[in-house]
Amino acid sequence: MPATAFCLHALGSSSEEFALLHDRLEDTIDLVGIDLPGFGSSPASSGTTVEDMIERVERAIGRSGVTEWALVGHSMGGKVAAIVADRTVSGANGLFGLRGVVLLAASPRSPEPMGEDRRAAMLDWAAAGHITTDHAGEFVDANTATTLPSDRLRSAVHDVERADPEAWRAWLERGSREDWSDDTTNPVPALVLAGAEDGDLGPTAQQELVLPHWSNGTFAVVPGAAHLLPWEQPDDVADRIRAFWERHAANGPVVPEEHARVIASPRVSATTRGALAVRSLADDPDADPLALSRAQLDTLRAVAAVVVPQTGERTVDVALRVDAQLADGVGDGWRPDGLPTDVEAYRAALDELGGAVSRGPVDGPVGGDVLAAVLTAIDDGSYEPAGPMTVAQLSAWAEDVAVDLAKQWLAHPATMAAIDYDGYANGGDGVRKQGFQLLGAGQREAWEPGAPSPIPRTDTTEAGATR
Repeated sequence: MPATAFCLHALGSSSEEFALLHDRLEDTIDLVGIDLPGFGSSPASSGTTVEDMIERVERAIGRSGVTEWALVGHSMGGKVAAIVADRTVSGANGLFGLRGVVLLAASPRSPEPMGEDRRAAMLDWAAAGHITTDHAGEFVDANTATTLPSDRLRSAVHDVERADPEAWRAWLERGSREDWSDDTTNPVPALVLAGAEDGDLGPTAQQELVLPHWSNGTFAVVPGAAHLLPWEQPDDVADRIRAFWERHAANGPVVPEEHARVIASPRVSATTRGALAVRSLADDPDADPLALSRAQLDTLRAVAAVVVPQTGERTVDVALRVDAQLADGVGDGWRPDGLPTDVEAYRAALDELGGAVSRGPVDGPVGGDVLAAVLTAIDDGSYEPAGPMTVAQLSAWAEDVAVDLAKQWLAHPATMAAIDYDGYANGGDGVRKQGFQLLGAGQREAWEPGAPSPIPRTDTTEAGATR
């Protein structure tokens, strides 16, 4: 069963704008459109602020029950998608399972660049009520590189006509001007697409205002398109989304549904949920190493296959994660006696192992696993190094690397599920604060003699009533 992508439309559009992409991507990912308040079949009465739109999307995702999903945001919907993604990887919104984000001519987190004359003209269209067919056609024409085929044109114009004037004005007057930006970057894989002939939200705006907020972002320009990408170039856009999904999101192990639901539950704190969300992101097999050379990373992957063997097509690239750990300098704080710094030890040891493998079998049957034989010889002290490290240093490093690789494997939520570990679900952000309660001087634990009676816990409903 394919993963689900929740699609958030542009100003004056609806979920219908993703119909062509849905047909083209149904074998890769299931596109589910969400009508934002005041557009399509969604009434403006449900709220027209950016926060209202965000909450509507988060409720829809939560109710869906999906545990592996993506976001596709177009223009106005791009701003909403970016903020939902931020809140997901922080753990704040109680969602889990986000694998990737696709942004089509996205409105940035910061105020959207828009000419004030054009803003005023568009506001005038809705001043007296619903937007007329002529004004709707003018809007579509201004946002496309060439005239759309008749069936697409009718759908695009109809969407603009049925937009609620209140929601239309709310975006132009407030939503597009809101600033949700900060200095952080989101690690979720992101595909940022711009129409080659788009104006305010074209290639320059996407590269300067949108792409910098994604540390794992990919940017591309769609030729023959302006702003209405899903209507103008559905084949090109679908091909790019498919390639992005298969490379950046469709690999890496999936967290089983029952464990994903626990992670998304109130039993897990936002901080822990956010950490698990980032750990569950797929590894990019073509990513450049950060601390090691390409050859050293390949050797470390071979070591990982011996130390932490994994089965199945979707595995954790623990070697790539250790490389990132080395680049960040965030080891466990311990270094075996006699070894240089972590990065220096890794580079020298991996060079030694790479050279040993290239030289052939070591004290083992011909045709046997050369690397495994080398590691065994290092462990028993019979290996004769060709490089600067002694066999004792190599042995100490081998123990260290085994710990690092196993740690990265065990830290993945899918591994935790495989060993049936759920220790992270120990209290959430409620009274117990992750299973612990801070005590002041003179206070006693509830189980200690003389401790006061515990205060009954009160749950709240969405409406604020207690029970």
